[in-house]
Amino acid sequence: MRLPDWIKEETRKNRGCHDTRKILRGMKLSTVCEEARCPNQGQCFERATATFLILGDTCTRGCGFCAVKHGTPGAPEADEPARVAEACLEMGLKYVVVTSVTRDDLVDGGAMQFAKTIEAIRAAIPEAKVEVLTPDFGGDEAALKIVLDARPDVFNHNVETVPRLYPEVRSRAVYRRSLDLLATVKRISPETVTKSGIMVGLGETFDEVTDVFTDLREAGCDLLTVGQYLRPRRTNLPVKEYVEPEIFGMYRARAMAMGFRNVASAPLARSSMKAEEMIHA
Repeated sequence: MRLPDWIKEETRKNRGCHDTRKILRGMKLSTVCEEARCPNQGQCFERATATFLILGDTCTRGCGFCAVKHGTPGAPEADEPARVAEACLEMGLKYVVVTSVTRDDLVDGGAMQFAKTIEAIRAAIPEAKVEVLTPDFGGDEAALKIVLDARPDVFNHNVETVPRLYPEVRSRAVYRRSLDLLATVKRISPETVTKSGIMVGLGETFDEVTDVFTDLREAGCDLLTVGQYLRPRRTNLPVKEYVEPEIFGMYRARAMAMGFRNVASAPLARSSMKAEEMIHA
């Protein structure tokens, strides 16, 4: 399908650059911006911000929508948390977003590396706010508690799509497990802000999307992002529909009426895009 004009215009604005990439290469760090081929990469790098991708650049799952390579990853690097913290300091960040590949090969799913990274960032920049965007840890509550004990300010976990499309889009994930993860965060740490995101354009219906909103609110989710799926590589799932901008406005209105504290809903809205502005608003 050909890109519609409203997406072409937005992506044209996102071609900026900054020495962010130089800092990241110097620290030997990966970002989800680059690995997932995010259309907002240029805009974020120009603003000297990025979403750090820890635990390597190889995922143990192979979701149909994702450009991150999958296979057998290497062992976690002991100095990675310190390198992330040093990069944050050099970039002058006061709000940091940390995500990871899924590591089903690790006993704790990589939870301890998340905790160490949060602690390293706080040690380097005590006033920094930290948002984590985690995998589902296989539903392991003990692993989840390791991350929460490090006190992230925002806990993000994306449901990505509607439950009917999980076999095609997220074949090794479980919709209910993702909802339970978010609900468990609220049970264990009620003060932690929770966040989730969904892509549209994969063949879902309007009602299916708003049903996901209902499920997320029942799980205590505070913040929501809704964005257009854009095929990152030819090997990924094709786009079924380019959703009109007006529909994104309708999604936002519906979600806000349900009680979400803030909603970013637009074609190029992404889970980590302008995360600091979203939480402050």
